[in-house]
Amino acid sequence: MTSALITALTVVVVGVEQGILLAIVLSLVDHTRHGYRPKNAVLVPDESGHWQPKPVATAAQAEPGLVIYRFTHSVYYANSQQFSDEISLLASIAEPPLRWLCLDGAAVDDVDYSAVETLRSVHAKLKAKGIRLVVANEMEDLKAHTRDRLRELFGADAFYDRLKDVVKQYRQTFNVAAPLKRSDSTPGGS
Repeated sequence: MTSALITALTVVVVGVEQGILLAIVLSLVDHTRHGYRPKNAVLVPDESGHWQPKPVATAAQAEPGLVIYRFTHSVYYANSQQFSDEISLLASIAEPPLRWLCLDGAAVDDVDYSAVETLRSVHAKLKAKGIRLVVANEMEDLKAHTRDRLRELFGADAFYDRLKDVVKQYRQTFNVAAPLKRSDSTPGGS
């Protein structure tokens, strides 16, 4: 909104060409700012089963021992430290302790070399703590470029097409019962 106002004022005061150039510069600055410090989240299902984002610092769990972490930008040299720090935070403060951490790749369309190295490091740290790293919702571009390298590292069975597939497998692995829906817990509910 502020960028639009500044651009409009520039067009009125200075001229159209200068306003367009300023809009391009402001857009690039805004894009870079979002890429360096993306607003990531953990996802939890609501009562109707839809995924709701919560701040990473809450370490909210989708199931007891399962965190679904959504990184909201491409992972590259400028934000890979944030990626690593947030996953380390989740692994250290989660209650109950984590068994699985799922990386929701719905917004990750690229992973550069430094980010792959960060993924290797994160994977090793989680594995040392007994936490399995899995991936869901991989974008097609990412599958084509990095899936073989990541499959080799995480294991072929660590990749899921949908979040609900992760939850289903997690429940089966740890014999976790699905929570009752509100209609299931009321008398006469079907």
